[in-house]
Amino acid sequence: MTSTNQNIEQLLQLCKSGNQRAQLEIYNRYNKAMYNTALRIVKDSFKAEDIMQESFLTAFTKLQTLQDSSLFGAWLKRIVVNNSIGYYNKTLKQNEVPLERVIYKVEDETGINDNEQNHVKVKVILDTMKTLKPNYSLSLSLHLIEGYDYEEICEIMNISYANCRTLISRAKESLRQKLLLNAS
Repeated sequence: MTSTNQNIEQLLQLCKSGNQRAQLEIYNRYNKAMYNTALRIVKDSFKAEDIMQESFLTAFTKLQTLQDSSLFGAWLKRIVVNNSIGYYNKTLKQNEVPLERVIYKVEDETGINDNEQNHVKVKVILDTMKTLKPNYSLSLSLHLIEGYDYEEICEIMNISYANCRTLISRAKESLRQKLLLNAS
């Protein structure tokens, strides 16, 4: 079943009035993408599931504050990312996240091209990203995988615009250098 903005907008109107079927339909349409977004950041499937559930509850509770219902998906994703980053930062301070075991999953709306060569290249890049400093890995993940711009990353990581540009530039260069070393 393909969704249109009109369908989403109608469902969201029903959700605002507390219609549980509409909430379930919205949940079914977005839960997989939101889970994957959380998982890429927190690296723990159980916690990603919790964050996704909390984020849906927050979204349904604060649905009245959403000005443009056609932006629901992006708004929900922002809630998931903020909740995930909050958890990530908290556990990073407690040294509970072993970044060596981080597994990234790259997807887009059409899915990954199953071409074996492309799959291997993506895997090599993502495996190499795992070896970067945590802030490099996180900033590249937000920028390249999640598609956030510098302003959004500044807000999420609580850094200045200049620091963000420098961080991402250095992260890309570090990734490039490690990829060159691995290729030789």
